Amino acid sequence: MRIGELARLAGTSPRALRYYEEHGLLPARRMSNGYRDYDAADLRAVEEIRARVAEGFALAETRPFVECLRAGHGSGDACPDSIDGYRRRIAEIDDEVARLLQARERLAARLESAHRAGGAPPAPMSAEASIPGPWRDFRGLDASAERPGCALFPPGAQRDNGPPGHPSDRPETTGGPLWMDEVHAVINARRRAAPEIRPQ
Repeated sequence: MRIGELARLAGTSPRALRYYEEHGLLPARRMSNGYRDYDAADLRAVEEIRARVAEGFALAETRPFVECLRAGHGSGDACPDSIDGYRRRIAEIDDEVARLLQARERLAARLESAHRAGGAPPAPMSAEASIPGPWRDFRGLDASAERPGCALFPPGAQRDNGPPGHPSDRPETTGGPLWMDEVHAVINARRRAAPEIRPQ
């Protein structure tokens, strides 16, 4: 198939396909008339690239998934290098979540301080309801819990150690507020509980 047809089927543009080619992710096969020529395997590779980029992978980081497909596997995540890529990406997301939560806590504290300085009570933070389910449901905490700045762990709440062996029983602290220790406990628990994925 020609580059225009491949772009249409993959939901992208010829310019993007040429960019993938420049980075060695698509073959540069050409017909006798000089036009690029692609097949169904190329379409599958482009779909894989776009899926991984949508998940936050850099373009260069999609290479193991494409090479896995080129090696004849039915899925781009069936190879050890692909699995390692997933693990790295998950770790990056965990770190980013922790960083954003720390930034949110600092901003919430400044907001509360600004309200106190101005003599006005803090306004309710409706954004609490938008906290992703896995973060509030992991400990059974409801998003409606009132806290100026964070609904994950209400102010003054005692540490809930949960059932025996819960990650919050372990001495993993950040040196920051209690709620941040709990968030890190969630992240560490999820990393430990991640299922072992074996390449097929």
